[in-house]
Amino acid sequence: METFLSKEVQAGLDAARTASLKRSSRMMVEANGRSFRVLKFWGTGFALDAQDAPKLRGLVDLYDRGFHLYQCLIVASGEEDGLMNYEFKRLTAAHTTAPVDFVVEDRSERKLLENRPEG
Repeated sequence: METFLSKEVQAGLDAARTASLKRSSRMMVEANGRSFRVLKFWGTGFALDAQDAPKLRGLVDLYDRGFHLYQCLIVASGEEDGLMNYEFKRLTAAHTTAPVDFVVEDRSERKLLENRPEG
């Protein structure tokens, strides 16, 4: 069975779906000093509202409720169902501390062995 909807009804359904995605989304992407709400996120990319989103390309930052999650290298892959899809070329987790270039010893185990009574 095939169902045909008028253009007005289909446009209304698409608008309702997009509004629902905007309400439930909590992720943001920041690029060139501007922020955009991420409507869908999956392992290889994400999607923004096609009306608001420019064709982003390059380095962007992904945030979840203000917490920096990822630094990404992206490319716009196309528009589908009112959403602009972007694919990751690189997805790197953000860290709160700087990386070190030396081995950090865990001294807690050594201290426990040194304080062991002999017997």
